[in-house]
Amino acid sequence: MDVGSNSVLLLVAELRDGEWKAIYETSEVTALGEHTKETGVLGEAGMAATLAALKRALEHSRERGAEARAFGTMALRLAGNADEFRRRAAEQGTPAEVLSGDDEAELGLASVIEDPLFRDRVRMTIVDVGGHSTEIATKDSSVSYAVGTLGLRSGILAEESPGPAAILTASTEIDREFAEHRAADKGGTVVALGATGTNLVTIREAMLEWDPDRVHGQYLDFEEVSRFVGHSMRLSDAGRAAIPGIERGRERTIHVGALILERALHLLSAEGCFVSARGWRHAILSRL
Repeated sequence: MDVGSNSVLLLVAELRDGEWKAIYETSEVTALGEHTKETGVLGEAGMAATLAALKRALEHSRERGAEARAFGTMALRLAGNADEFRRRAAEQGTPAEVLSGDDEAELGLASVIEDPLFRDRVRMTIVDVGGHSTEIATKDSSVSYAVGTLGLRSGILAEESPGPAAILTASTEIDREFAEHRAADKGGTVVALGATGTNLVTIREAMLEWDPDRVHGQYLDFEEVSRFVGHSMRLSDAGRAAIPGIERGRERTIHVGALILERALHLLSAEGCFVSARGWRHAILSRL
């Protein structure tokens, strides 16, 4: 169970012939880290929604005879009351361990390197856009940057339909956060992890039901991502929610995530990126 700043992801896998095979996956947007960057704490609404999603994920796991483990990321690293959330999670039978930013970046990269679809690539960079952090990692460097969809949505991009000035300010802030990325880490095949990339594919394909096999390995070019930023920024939350293929609950952040991905591609001088339906939760299986 991946307890992210914006969603809870469940991966149930079965060991077959020495390899883990996914047999069931779910995703729920719970906004655990909404406003955490400004307040320094997790809000009660986000905690309650996330705890409920964890409880449902546990039930799905037990129905399939699986042992369940939960791991949290940036929201639980950032919040002053993270211990309260972890106590309540443990009390309901879903204790959550917390990954460091370095672990999150390195495991995200491992999920791609260990993927048969990408393992023969000579050089790769992964971009994992999250609610309060974005990981950019290569074989030689893994960095977790303190920029994410929830943080920007509750700050610079708080308006449902932000204007050009706000978008420019947000782009400048993202570029500033990414500025320390080493020039040597640019280039190679770029792979996007997380909901931003997968949602951009499901929206392009107007997919009304989640099908990871159709999403995994798809390609997004820079111009396509940039066009989506321009289009989606002009819409209201309701307008984005009505886009065929968008995951329920992503309407508040998909435009922000697309902007972060666009700036990451610009930073990496990349013409586009492949999309992975996998994530660090897949890589962690072989390490348990």
